[in-house]
Amino acid sequence: MKQFMDKDFLLQTETAQKLYADYAKDTPILDYHCHINPQEIYEDRQFENITQVWLGGDHYKWRFMRSCGVEEKYITGDATDKEKFFKWAEVLGKAIGNPLFHWSHLELQKYFGYHGVLCQKTAEEVWELCNKRLAEKDMSVRNIIRQSNVTLICTTDDPVDSLEWHKKIAEDASFDVQVLPAWRPDKAMNIEKTTYIDYIGTLSEVSGVKITTFCELCKALSARMDFFASMGCSVSDHGLEYVMYTPAADEEIEAIFAKRLGGTAVTREEELKFKTAFMTFVGREYAKRGWVLQLHYGCKRDNNTAMFDRLGPDTGYDCINNYAPSSEIADYLNALNKDGSLPKTIIYSLNPNDNQAIGTILGCFQDSTAVAKIQQGSAWWFNDHKTGMQDQMISLANLGNLSGFVGMLTDSRSFLSYTRHDYFRRILCNLIGNWVENGEFPQDYDILGEIVRGICYNNAVKYFGFDLQLA
Repeated sequence: MKQFMDKDFLLQTETAQKLYADYAKDTPILDYHCHINPQEIYEDRQFENITQVWLGGDHYKWRFMRSCGVEEKYITGDATDKEKFFKWAEVLGKAIGNPLFHWSHLELQKYFGYHGVLCQKTAEEVWELCNKRLAEKDMSVRNIIRQSNVTLICTTDDPVDSLEWHKKIAEDASFDVQVLPAWRPDKAMNIEKTTYIDYIGTLSEVSGVKITTFCELCKALSARMDFFASMGCSVSDHGLEYVMYTPAADEEIEAIFAKRLGGTAVTREEELKFKTAFMTFVGREYAKRGWVLQLHYGCKRDNNTAMFDRLGPDTGYDCINNYAPSSEIADYLNALNKDGSLPKTIIYSLNPNDNQAIGTILGCFQDSTAVAKIQQGSAWWFNDHKTGMQDQMISLANLGNLSGFVGMLTDSRSFLSYTRHDYFRRILCNLIGNWVENGEFPQDYDILGEIVRGICYNNAVKYFGFDLQLA
């Protein structure tokens, strides 16, 4: 029997172990999509206890605690940090098969040197150990990033953001990890939201463009893109419930926008037409600027309205939307491609049933301007577990170019979650190792090493065009 989470964790064959040890383990991390706070990086925050790091804002853990019957008091309520940690330890000890069990223990091993099992019996021991370690200088936010071997981070930023913290980080010569903004214009697109008119007012003020028409909205967005580009941005991201393609004439889009600014709600059909025009405009802008377009779709959010009213968004009440928009994605990409305005694009679906459909779409729009110009993104959110990662990579290998894959990202609000890259790399090496040992691919370590290092790091460096040395 294998030891619990030892150095060969998830590595079932000698080939997998060699690929991990020689090519994956020490390769740097490029985290091109996350939700960490750049202010905390600039201020080099020092956490007071492990609860602040682990349970503050982590809706993955909150969902699991609720599924174990834990009172909300110990999740988002007024219980003390120690009480919350003890409840987490109690339920984690029984989280068999859940990636949270692996993630938590990988973090305990890497950052705290703890190789035991966190459960109800060990909660006090781990609480004391972690808090003592967090008080040490090398566990500040910047030092966590450094010891994680991270070279570049892309945060997630609204068009109206001042990017003041990115500017301060860039001007600080004592920190050599690049922290770049990524453009997330969802609020400018979501015309159906009750807050939309107020947001447009803020965008108008920040951009210096008086927005009374859709054309002026586009000018304002373009001006903000110029500003983001001046701060090193080359990546966009869109959080979509669905991918739409319902084109309409310019005059109709202007009428829909005017109707909404006038205070009248739009119909569902009008919403789809407006969002199609919006996404078409920004897609063309990204192509002109050499930016990468990321499309995250397939989430139905805030399903528990009682808890949404109490806690707000991003608190663990989202689910997979069973909408399969393969034809709409193809039509959208085609609309950009036919006039030479298709940017590099990464497609993520929250629904694993979309893997094969995405794999076939990629092949329709690849060209010689980039290796794997159109990518399937890594297994996302509810899928970033062992099964989900394996299925995504197997599907991509079957239908496209796995060797050109840009690999893993944290998509996290936690500074300890860089171990997810290690988790991914172990799963990747095990998958490839099994193919090799099964006689499905030659045991040529020159080629295998290039593939593994590419997926872990080098492909992303080349794809996004970041100013980084290859591993």
